[in-house]
Amino acid sequence: MTFTQSQLFEDLIRLGVQINDILFVHSSYKSIGNVSSGALAIIKALEDSVGPKGLVLMPSFNLVDRKQRAELWEIDKSPSTTGWLSEYFRKLPNTWRSDHYSHSVAALGQHAKAFVSEHNNNHGFDSPWDLEPWGKTFGTYSPMFKAYKENGRILMIGVDYQSSTYIHLAEVIIWNVQRIHRENVPFPTLDRDACGKYWENIGEISEGFVGNAHCKLFGIRDYVDSLVNHYMFAN
Repeated sequence: MTFTQSQLFEDLIRLGVQINDILFVHSSYKSIGNVSSGALAIIKALEDSVGPKGLVLMPSFNLVDRKQRAELWEIDKSPSTTGWLSEYFRKLPNTWRSDHYSHSVAALGQHAKAFVSEHNNNHGFDSPWDLEPWGKTFGTYSPMFKAYKENGRILMIGVDYQSSTYIHLAEVIIWNVQRIHRENVPFPTLDRDACGKYWENIGEISEGFVGNAHCKLFGIRDYVDSLVNHYMFAN
């Protein structure tokens, strides 16, 4: 079967995507199946589902060898290493990418440029990925923290919780809280599969299909805060 842009749009609406949503999309392009007009139809369906005032975000990370990331980083040229669809997305003429050597984010939609343009700001949470002259990786003005603060939602298209980069924001919050009380606290590394199983048991998750891809849709803040509270209580 070949899916059309209209069919993918209907699948997204059926899943629960709403007008004006901020969607942070993790994706497996192949999982969707054959699509007429290919990747462009998928992006257009995402755009249509959130409407002209919504925002589509995708990780556009530069996860090459950690020692070489800063040296090799070029905002307009460094490919996204977080899936083929994210690389196609970041190269679109109306997509904007944040300037971060490691954890950049690409955005498409209303105020997309403004949403990602302050990633070089040094206000907010510290993280192990912070490196001058770039700003706080998960700081107050980083795209991922903005999406968390503004009640964005995570859309997982054909991927599992190993792709859920927002676990890093939970780790960062936990680490910064712990460092208030103790010095030299090691950075916590959460088990992504275990976190996913915990979230599946307690979270509000909408599930369905976009094309052939099994998808999950849920709130970023609920997800991150639940992981933070669970870890802090358990420890």
